[in-house]
Amino acid sequence: MNSLGRKFRVSIFGESHGDAIGVVLDGVQPGIALRKEDFMPDILRRKSGALGTTPRTEADEPELLSGVFNGYTTGAPLTIIFRNRNTRSGDYKLFNDIPRPGHADYTASIKWMEFNDPRGGGHFSGRLTLPIVAAGVVAKKMVNYQIKARLVEVGGVRREVAAAQEHMTDMAEEQDNPAKDSQIWRSVLEAAIRDRDSVGGIVECTIDKVPAGLGEPFFDSVESLISHAIFSIPAVRGIEFGDGFEAARMRGSEHNDPFDKIDDSGMHLHVNVKPSKNGAGGINGGITNGNQIVFRVAFKPTSSIGKGQKTFNFATGELTNLEIPGRHDACIALRTPVVVEAMAAIVMADLTRIM
Repeated sequence: MNSLGRKFRVSIFGESHGDAIGVVLDGVQPGIALRKEDFMPDILRRKSGALGTTPRTEADEPELLSGVFNGYTTGAPLTIIFRNRNTRSGDYKLFNDIPRPGHADYTASIKWMEFNDPRGGGHFSGRLTLPIVAAGVVAKKMVNYQIKARLVEVGGVRREVAAAQEHMTDMAEEQDNPAKDSQIWRSVLEAAIRDRDSVGGIVECTIDKVPAGLGEPFFDSVESLISHAIFSIPAVRGIEFGDGFEAARMRGSEHNDPFDKIDDSGMHLHVNVKPSKNGAGGINGGITNGNQIVFRVAFKPTSSIGKGQKTFNFATGELTNLEIPGRHDACIALRTPVVVEAMAAIVMADLTRIM
């Protein structure tokens, strides 16, 4: 459905071209200082307008409708909405009869018996990642972990290679955002735009200061919970932890993590050891082992492209060639690191919520 979590529960609502989109958060810790301004740094990291992103720009100003009093969370359900103003719904009339290849137009129509809102992708639009980012801001305030995500590959070109090609110095400690990343991969993006096409990308996320012992086998393993949340992000096609798919090409002696002694035993329940190599990405048996959690997320190329594609016209009953009009991202992955961060924070807040 449209809700995620148990102790910290996130429910999103709205459509891309409706009056508003939003999120309801239940299980929010009371007494957290929270203002509109707290949301803006992460919202700006998702903002469009840079090379390779959609020209559609919105104010994206959060409205706090409930759950906050005198600048602090009350513990009651917290509701946040964002108004939709810069819409061009006429661009989407075509897709009632001619679904876009790779998009949810066809499956949404079947699932909801043609009562779905198709404008801008409706409830399936990447626009719905905005309330997820808002939920992530609150979740980050509820946990002490350091959660960071960054784009590491676009169009098959690794970050360090792209930065060298553009003669740029890429400082890892700098905050990533679409404007910066679009310059690192400028050549890749410009080539896709010239071809009226799109490219995908890979986001890497790390979670630090995680204690050992979180997670429940089998179905509530930490990998299962994170993967469930991550695959809820539109355009995600894969996820891997630690060595990931490369582990299938290794021997056990290469993939296994030897244990090392550490000085800070306060991070662990019983013994002052932790795995040294972290090929498992911070998780063994579905339970955190005290190491940094590391996972990577693959995003597909944007489905809506100007290049001609074969599809079916349900009005005529014939195959047709579709060149998609409207405003779309050439690389949706540019705007996703903060969304991945938000989903990770939501899961970790749900795992550690005790009140």
